[in-house]
Amino acid sequence: AAPRYRYYQNACTQSYSYAWWDWARWEREIDWMALSGINLAPAFVGQEAAWQRVYRSLGLNQSETDAYFTGPAFLAWNRMGNLHGWAGPLPPAWHLKQLYLQYRIVERMRSLGMVTVLPAFAGHVPAGVLRVFPHVNATRLGGWSHFDCTYSCTYLLDPEDPMFQVIGTLFLKELIKEFGTDHIYSADTFNEMTPLSSDPAYLSRVSNAVFRSMTGADPKALWLMQGWLFQHQPDFWQPAQVRALLHGVPLGRMIVLDLFAESKPVYLWTESFYGQPFIWCMLHNFGGNHGLFGTVEAINHGPFEARRFPNSTMVGTGLVPEGIEQNDMVYELMNELGWRQEPLDLPSWVTRYAERRYGAPNAAAASAWRLLLRSVYNCTGVCVNHNRSPLVRRPSLRMDTELWYNASDVYEAWRLLLSAGAELGSSPTFRYDLVDVTRQAAQQLVSDYYLSIHQAFQSHALPDLLTAGGVLVYDLLPELDSLLSSHSLFLLGRWLESARAMATSDQEAEQYELNARNQVTLWGPSGNILDYANKQLGGLVLDYYGVRWSLFVSALVESLNSGSPFHQDQFNQAVFQVERGFVYNKKHYPAVPAGDTLEISRKLFLKYYP
Repeated sequence: AAPRYRYYQNACTQSYSYAWWDWARWEREIDWMALSGINLAPAFVGQEAAWQRVYRSLGLNQSETDAYFTGPAFLAWNRMGNLHGWAGPLPPAWHLKQLYLQYRIVERMRSLGMVTVLPAFAGHVPAGVLRVFPHVNATRLGGWSHFDCTYSCTYLLDPEDPMFQVIGTLFLKELIKEFGTDHIYSADTFNEMTPLSSDPAYLSRVSNAVFRSMTGADPKALWLMQGWLFQHQPDFWQPAQVRALLHGVPLGRMIVLDLFAESKPVYLWTESFYGQPFIWCMLHNFGGNHGLFGTVEAINHGPFEARRFPNSTMVGTGLVPEGIEQNDMVYELMNELGWRQEPLDLPSWVTRYAERRYGAPNAAAASAWRLLLRSVYNCTGVCVNHNRSPLVRRPSLRMDTELWYNASDVYEAWRLLLSAGAELGSSPTFRYDLVDVTRQAAQQLVSDYYLSIHQAFQSHALPDLLTAGGVLVYDLLPELDSLLSSHSLFLLGRWLESARAMATSDQEAEQYELNARNQVTLWGPSGNILDYANKQLGGLVLDYYGVRWSLFVSALVESLNSGSPFHQDQFNQAVFQVERGFVYNKKHYPAVPAGDTLEISRKLFLKYYP
């Protein structure tokens, strides 16, 4: 029989994709989950309201909880103890709206037969806890991912401290009273953070404390844990440390998500998580970046190899992208594999996929998909899908233009899709895919122009630099922006509008919009995780990426004209002002598409097809 669980959602998706969702959007997603056979998924919305109640009941004041919660676009990392306070606080109306959503989410998920996973206490506490309980034993962890202690370095309670059980059980009882329970809970104590000690006994005490605080509220509790930490810091998590953390919990009372199994499976080097059940997960996407990408061979074989592994404890498959609304095909494929007993014949699967997706058979569209399957979707080896295209990265003279596939396959797929336009043009999925493939072709072209700019600069050829730079900044990027602006799913305005729609006052609307803008650009006050969550959206390409490229080309021209060397540090300072300026520019971006996708794609094709 197929493994029991088909899991969906990543802790980060809550912020990168779902941050501003209303009930109508949640309802669509939950319907899609049901249609796809998903039967296990987190219900994390509204937990801050419960935390606020718990902290207030313990004696913390409002300013202390305000200083703890991040803004709405960054809550995923607040919940994992990575960040506090950044882009916050959370207005009272936020808590109310999120609670209301959560009631409906758990009700709908359960009515469709899904097991909901609720959040639990992982051991991180606000600084206010130390004021109210001065004798509590808590230690600060280090800074997370280029953040210093202003917004990071969370306090972690000692596992032996009695408050660990008090807080953990109090919170879970509060949640269960509010939302009922399906007895599975999620907690991540050391997500991308180094524990205070590598002593196996200490690590066992921590996981045991987390688990005990769950069973204190629900004797039947099962702990669902992301296994990301083991492959993220393999130097720390040696076999002894992994075993200690996993064995702090009775065997069978924990389910580990092998989170990046398609590229860096952990079950292989941990004897199948030392006996704890695990779910084979495809991560696939980081930061919700656009960019055609997939590891189809790895996902077509990986789950079956994991099931055949000696003493395998695999209990399911999962989809855990950091961001959604990209590369639909890969998720449809993975969903199907959750039901299969053996690998699929991929070329014939993708041919049928094209027909299902567009509602009619079309030879050109099918050929396009077979080309995409063998190229962009067939990354092999250890593939980590951060979009590093020069298009979406801060310009420099050392940019990454490497591809794992043959660029000509994408250009040819573009030509084939365009040729199917007359027959399939009325299909909304076809129009979406045409934007996506044209966007990918344009992304490749940006790399070509970047290389020409680089070459011209190195050989002091000012006319060539002006030509390549001029085409990129004044034609290619504006054309790409107008292509993206022709489809609602590629609009910056839609993201900003959905953020503002969550607000109940102008002040909230302003805060939420700044949250939304910062996340997809600077990701932090000073570009701490710059462009990690890059998107290719109409409005963003022109006013953010385009302005950066314009500044870069000008700086190179200036350098050749004056004979003074180009200084990356000076440029970075100047370009930071541009990036920051975009976050605060208050410009209104339309949330409604404009222009004809097919026409714009054809125009780009006639101008740029190599």
